[in-house]
Amino acid sequence: MTPAKEVGGDFYDFFLVDNDHLAMVIADVSGKGIPAALFMMVSKTLIKNQLMTGCDPAAALERVNLQLCERNSSRMFVTVWLAVLEISTGKGLAVNAGHENPSLRRAGGDFELLKYKHNIFIGVSKKAKYQNREFELAPGDCVFVYTDGVPEATTASGEMFGEERLTETLNRNPDAEPEELIRRVHGAVDAFAGGAPQFDDITMLCLKYNGHQNLKEDT
Repeated sequence: MTPAKEVGGDFYDFFLVDNDHLAMVIADVSGKGIPAALFMMVSKTLIKNQLMTGCDPAAALERVNLQLCERNSSRMFVTVWLAVLEISTGKGLAVNAGHENPSLRRAGGDFELLKYKHNIFIGVSKKAKYQNREFELAPGDCVFVYTDGVPEATTASGEMFGEERLTETLNRNPDAEPEELIRRVHGAVDAFAGGAPQFDDITMLCLKYNGHQNLKEDT
């Protein structure tokens, strides 16, 4: 994560819900500065708390959405991509609440954007409902998610980096490990912007699934 200002409104997180379930989240709070950063901290904590109670992604976002709506006099909102992966099987559930399109690479293939109808972002409407999307990863598959600071990185003349350049950058060496993929995209964004000031945080999260590897039971 690279904040556009001294404090940012983006956040990402990943943590084990239990020994066989990994949660991943990346999100972008509307607004800038201290208010956005505070709203980000509250949102991040609420999402993790709900997942740790055993909620699936859709149920977790519905509960967090209600909580944020109750205390949101500033009318901020949050775009969220949230997923829970069952490590032993590669199966999982994901919700996209108004966030950027995730990019998926199947082992041996290229990265492709997954474009589908998103749910509404959280924090605006108490009536909002969220739907889980099932997915399944095989060993070697890779998921890359990001905030709008990546495709909307802008040159001094106003040209945006865009989804096409993002996909091209990822596919220059799609077999690279997650750390390298993130470094490469960040370098490509910086080179494209050419030193022009950016107004959005740049945040990325990448997961490579290696399959079930001797998961241990709780002791």
